[in-house]
Amino acid sequence: MFSNTLVTTEDLAAHLDDPNWVVFDCRFTLTDPNAGREAYGKHHIPGARYVHLDDDLSAPITEITGRHPLPEPMAFAEKVCRWGVGVNKQVVVYDDSYGAMAVRMWWMLRWLGHPGVALLDGGYPKWQREKRPVTAEVPESRRGSCACLPEPSQIVDAGTVLRASQTADALIIDARPERRFSGEFEPLDTVAGHIPGSINWSFEENLDIDGTYLPPEALRENFQALLKGRAPWQVIHTCGSGVTACHNLLAMEIAGLPGSRLYPGSWSEWIRDPSRPVATGE
Repeated sequence: MFSNTLVTTEDLAAHLDDPNWVVFDCRFTLTDPNAGREAYGKHHIPGARYVHLDDDLSAPITEITGRHPLPEPMAFAEKVCRWGVGVNKQVVVYDDSYGAMAVRMWWMLRWLGHPGVALLDGGYPKWQREKRPVTAEVPESRRGSCACLPEPSQIVDAGTVLRASQTADALIIDARPERRFSGEFEPLDTVAGHIPGSINWSFEENLDIDGTYLPPEALRENFQALLKGRAPWQVIHTCGSGVTACHNLLAMEIAGLPGSRLYPGSWSEWIRDPSRPVATGE
């Protein structure tokens, strides 16, 4: 049986020597793009391969894209096959920011059609607190044979988001911190604010005090209060560049509310076109 939402540190520790488990270290800092790779070089979970948000999980930025545009599916599939992902493999992804970065790879592998990919609940901080093994050794890659069956219904474009903004035919949930959503503070993008009609649910609201996800029943209660009777497929997730939005998408999956969609370009793409409306405040 594959896990496709979360795995515990106990489960991963029990499978460190299992050739059917493939682990990826996705540590990344938006303000210091080399920090994650450097941290990986010092120590990481044994067997983990490093994946870089800019270099591996994003296409080159253009004049019309956001900060982390999706790569072409076949090109990304070729990479993950080289890294050892196969149709019979359980993939585990982790970071040191409670899933905020690793959820991007979780979502992308799901988008490609890989059935078994899960986030390490609590991430590297929990692994270290429990004094589990770490290493600086870089594993050898053994090529896998992975599927590439991207599901376009999991993605929406700016036009769909604009229509939802104007008609409320879908609920737009923004995962950024409240100060960025309101426009009070914007450290990364050239325009502050949010998509009109969207609501704010910072990804950190999904977490318990120890950095693990809240129990499924608590997540379900939270998101049902936000949805107000809407079906999960009527939800569009956004953030700054299509990364932390995946945290809310995963939370809905854990809650038993599957089928919500991602706007990969998110705010940083939205503001590339000055004709698109911008809102500030709550």
